[in-house]
Amino acid sequence: MIWVNGVAQANIDPTDRGIAYGDGLFATMRTGAEGVLFFETHQARLTAGAARLGFQWQMSEALQQQLQALAIEYPQHCIKLIVTRGVGGRGYTPPETVKPTEIVSVHTIPSHYIQWQQRGICLKTSSIRLGLQPLLAGVKHLNRLEQVLIKSHPLPQGFDDWLVTDIENNVIESSMANVFFIKGNCVFTPSLALCGVAGVMREQVMQALLEQNINIECLPVGAERLIEFDSAFITNSILGIVDVLAIDSLTFTRAPITAQLRQTLSLIL
Repeated sequence: MIWVNGVAQANIDPTDRGIAYGDGLFATMRTGAEGVLFFETHQARLTAGAARLGFQWQMSEALQQQLQALAIEYPQHCIKLIVTRGVGGRGYTPPETVKPTEIVSVHTIPSHYIQWQQRGICLKTSSIRLGLQPLLAGVKHLNRLEQVLIKSHPLPQGFDDWLVTDIENNVIESSMANVFFIKGNCVFTPSLALCGVAGVMREQVMQALLEQNINIECLPVGAERLIEFDSAFITNSILGIVDVLAIDSLTFTRAPITAQLRQTLSLIL
């Protein structure tokens, strides 16, 4: 189930800059019985991301209607929306006239995500570290080769995903999700000022914590500090909120706040 610029199973121009240079961005959105979850936030992040890359794009009413109709037709699925700068020919220089390409696809949610929510997961620190680029930090752009390299390595037995640090050994995220840590009554999440993806679910969790008067701090988290925390969890738009039981040889307790957040944000799979 793929649509290109609103046309089912259409082809993508081989000179599209998304293919040639990764010149674009994407979102993965969970669906529910009433439509796309956190739809306005996804739209805002895509628009802001396109502006960061230097081209104007806003979701048309037709695309909004298509996504919401698909969400209602396929509840508890994942809709992926890719937006590229469009066709641009050879060379890095962007074209003066931009006609973005929009690619929509529908996918099932991996069945093990339910198990992860129920039992929690264990993370292994990846030997592959993220480079620093503040101009792209936070944006879910199409240049995801670092994640491809990370995921190309098989996980050791007993681990479910990779924990990823940057070249300065600061914890950034898991291979596919944002990460939070808890110490006492405070919640911490790594700063993404220099690299990493600022996920929609990360934003929702931070807002929910503030509304519950729970202190949340966004700051650099050196890998050496992991021993200081009591609990940890990861978040993304599809799997929701998942407790982290261990990172390498360190173990963590499940925090009651994660179950409360899943309930508050309607994230139970």
